[in-house]
Amino acid sequence: MENLVRIYLRLLQETNLNDIRYAYQNIDWEERCIAIVGAKGVGKTTMLLQHIKTAVPDKNKALFASLDNRWFANHTMFDLADEFYLNGGTHLFLDEVHHYPNWAQEIKNIYDSFPRLKIVFTGSSLLQIYNSTADLSRRVVYEPLEGLSFREFLQFENMGNFPHYSLQEIVENHQKIASEITATIKIMPLFKKYLKNGYYLFYKEGLKKYDTKLQEAVNTVIDIDIPAIENIEFESRHKLKKLMAILATLVPYTPNIADLSAAIESTRNNTLKYLSLLTHAQLLNVVSYKNKTIGDLTKPDKVLLNNTNLSYLYGENANVGNVRETFFVNQASAVSDVFLAPQGDFMVENYTFEVGGKKKSFEQIKDLPNSFVVADNIEVGYNNKIPLWLFGFLY
Repeated sequence: MENLVRIYLRLLQETNLNDIRYAYQNIDWEERCIAIVGAKGVGKTTMLLQHIKTAVPDKNKALFASLDNRWFANHTMFDLADEFYLNGGTHLFLDEVHHYPNWAQEIKNIYDSFPRLKIVFTGSSLLQIYNSTADLSRRVVYEPLEGLSFREFLQFENMGNFPHYSLQEIVENHQKIASEITATIKIMPLFKKYLKNGYYLFYKEGLKKYDTKLQEAVNTVIDIDIPAIENIEFESRHKLKKLMAILATLVPYTPNIADLSAAIESTRNNTLKYLSLLTHAQLLNVVSYKNKTIGDLTKPDKVLLNNTNLSYLYGENANVGNVRETFFVNQASAVSDVFLAPQGDFMVENYTFEVGGKKKSFEQIKDLPNSFVVADNIEVGYNNKIPLWLFGFLY
C-alpha cells in the first residue's frame, strides 16, 4: 500500500486547480458514496484529485488509487479499504473501477463494513447499464460528467468566465446573451477550434498529439472498457472499431441494419447491440422520434458521432452539416432529451429546431409554434434565428 500512497501524493502535488469542471459544484460531496461516470478523457480523475486538494484538510486521511494499478493483481479493494480505515482513513477515492472484476459487490461490502468511510469512485459511462447482483441503488449516487461544453472551453482558454443558461433562457433571450458575449471576444474562430479540439480535457496537454490521444482513448474504450462491462470476444472488438469507422463516413445516418450487419459480418441483433454499447460508451449518439421505445435491440432512427472532435478524428474534411448536427445534439442532450422532429430536425422539450448555415430559411418550420432556426456562422441572431454556438452554453 505504501506504493499507492506515494503515487497518490505525487499526483496530488501535480494537480492544478485552474480548470474546474462544471459538474464539481453540482455534486453533493457529503454523500457517503458517489460514482462519477463519463467518457474517457473528460476529467474524472482530475476532479477527484482537485476535490481532495481543496476539500479534505488532512491529506493523510484521504487516499486516491487507480484500480488498473498492478497492486490490485494481488490485493482486493476490500483489503485496501480495510488497511486504510484501520490507519485512520476517512475518504477513499477509487479511479476506473470498471477495470476491477466484481467491483459492485466490493463497493457494497466496503460501504456496509466501514460506516464512517466516505467513498467516491469513477468509471466508464458504461457503468450506467451494468446489471449488478449487488444492490447499489440505495447506496450510490451516480453523477454523470460530460465532455467540455463550449462555455467551459472558453473559460479554460481564459476568454471569460461566462454563466450557463437554460434552454428557455437561450430561446427567449438569445440576442441579448449573444450580444453580451461577443462584445468581448471574437467567437467564431474559437468555436471552430472547439469543434476540432475542445471537447476532451486532455486538449490542455497540447494539440500536436491531440488526435493520437483521442484515437488511443477510442481504442481503450473498445478494447478495455466495453469488454470490462460486456462479455465480448476479441473478434467483436474488431467489429466495433469497423462499425465506428463506417458510421463516421455516413453520419448523420438513418441506419440500414442489414447493410451495416453485412459490412461488419455480424448478425442483426449483434449489430444493434454494438450500436447500443457504442452509444452508452459515449462514442455515438442515437436519436429517435418521441414516444418510441428504445432498447438494446431497437433500431435508432438516426445515428451521429458523440461529439465533433470525433467527426474530425475520422476525417479532416468532416461534412459541415454533419458537424453542426453533431454539436447541437451533443450539447443539448447533456441537459435534456433530444428527439427527431416530424418537421424540422430536432425537438428538445417543447421546442422544434432546424439546424443549418447562416442562410438557413424557416420554410420547413414556418407554421410550427415554438420553432427556431439554429444557424452556424453568425455571431448574434434575431427573432427566431439563434446562433449555433450559443447552445454550447447550456452547461
